[in-house]
Amino acid sequence: MPAPSTAALDDVARFTAIAERWWDATGDFAPLHKLNPPRLEFIRDHLCRHFDRDPLGDRPLDGLNVIDVGCGGGLLCEPMSRLGATVTGIDAGEENVAVAQTHAETMGLDITYRHVLPEALSEEPARYDVVLNMEVVEHVSDLGLFLKSSAGLLKPGGAMALSTLNRTLKSLALAKIGAEYILRWVPPGTHDWQKFVRPSELADGLRPHGVEITDLNGIRYQPGRDQWVLGGSLDVNYLAFATKHR
Repeated sequence: MPAPSTAALDDVARFTAIAERWWDATGDFAPLHKLNPPRLEFIRDHLCRHFDRDPLGDRPLDGLNVIDVGCGGGLLCEPMSRLGATVTGIDAGEENVAVAQTHAETMGLDITYRHVLPEALSEEPARYDVVLNMEVVEHVSDLGLFLKSSAGLLKPGGAMALSTLNRTLKSLALAKIGAEYILRWVPPGTHDWQKFVRPSELADGLRPHGVEITDLNGIRYQPGRDQWVLGGSLDVNYLAFATKHR
């Protein structure tokens, strides 16, 4: 029998087919570019609180080893590197990793990218202060294995940040039907509503591996300003911050 894998082949193929567009802020990945500011605010502020850093410092994450699981083209890896972190990005799509590596080199950033799955990487000795799972858990084939593997990459006392879509009727209407078929924010078929993850399911998947969610926050879209901001309901897009027992 083949070993279990977290890679959902259809999703991997869908994203790698448009890998060259990762850094086009007006193209297929425009929603992620717009989501980046509130995601970074959430990550930075929570990590600084957890590790006792000044979020307004020049390099508040200096000295922290961060791994971005499902890094895509590196949209989060690069700003995390600029905040001072030592960053590794991994992705199931080889084309995504190649685009990310090329862009980082162009920007003069020292980021390590690897084409590897978290379950394979967790068998290696390296462990990280921070694990990022942003807009990825809704695209994996085995959520339980993915969360177990991601938790295994985390040092005791480390922190994990996650963002995903809640499985509610509201998210079906807005994030699936509205975003894909009416507003055309993302290509049709990008998401499978059945794979959206409720906060309780996220917590239940992490807890057996010593990782506890300590905070949840929503992200809401402001149409008049065409931007995403933190706060509000968890019914559609939400972020989670979790820590691993020492």
